[in-house]
Formats: sequence, structure tokens, C-alpha cells
Amino acid sequence: MRRVVCPGSFDPVTNGHLDIIGRASRLYDEVVVAVLINIEKKSLFTVEERIDMLQSVTKEYGNVRVDKFHGLLVDYCKQRGIPAIVKGLRAISDFDYELQQAQLNYRMSGVETLFMSTNPEYSFLSSSRIKEITRYGGDVSGLVPDLIHKLLVERLRG
Repeated sequence: MRRVVCPGSFDPVTNGHLDIIGRASRLYDEVVVAVLINIEKKSLFTVEERIDMLQSVTKEYGNVRVDKFHGLLVDYCKQRGIPAIVKGLRAISDFDYELQQAQLNYRMSGVETLFMSTNPEYSFLSSSRIKEITRYGGDVSGLVPDLIHKLLVERLRG
């Protein structure tokens, strides 16, 4: 079975994330979407809320599973027999950071990292920008799934 992990904080999940997850699901037998637990970062949604949101918006993919992790991603991969990480790249600045991380990950564990270029339609998206736009009353519909839009508006605008 060909397995890959798609890691991130997903706070919140965007259509850009879903594009990468969906494309990976067509290439692999199983895609594990791994939500990072980072206690040092103030998140808008709890890890459990993000897992629930991801499960809802990926249910159409029969081979996508959502999980959580903390610590080193490569340790998570090794413990679960996942040989590869898939990452979406929006811009050259993403590549510079992600290439260094991929090389470290491979050196530490032999886990491969595969890069997928983001669909140009979503190349400007980031979770932090989505939250900022929503917080100030902007419209992010079409940039996040409808369910996520509703939850963002409820959380950020009350």
C-alpha cells in the first residue's frame, strides 16, 4: 500500500489545502492528514475541532484519514510506516524553507518529501490571511469550504 502524510496546522483548512489533499488522494492508496499539535502556538480552533472539520471536508475521499501528531513529523511517519510526506508549495519562498526541512527529514529518517505545486487559483491562500480577512469583515467564501466559512464567521465575528 502506498501511503503518504500531508501535515499542517490547518487552522483553518483552506481550499488550497483541500486541493493538495485531493490530488494526493488520486496518487496514493492512503493519505493521512496529520494535524500538528503545537502548544506554543495560539490557535483559533482546537486540535479536535480541526480534526472534525477536516474529517467533514474530506469525507468524499475514501482513502483520506485524519490524525494528529506532536513532536517530529518523521518520528510520526516512522512509527506508522509512512515513507513519504507531501507538501504544497505556493511560492519560491515556500520552497526555500521546505527544501531545507525535507533534506533534514531525509537525513534523520530516510522519509522522502514530495512537493506539489499549488493550483494558481489558491497560490495566495494561507490560514493566517483567511483569519485576518474574516476578522475584519471580509468575504472568504470560495476560499474555504462552506462549513469552514460558517465556523470562521461564528468564531471571529460572534
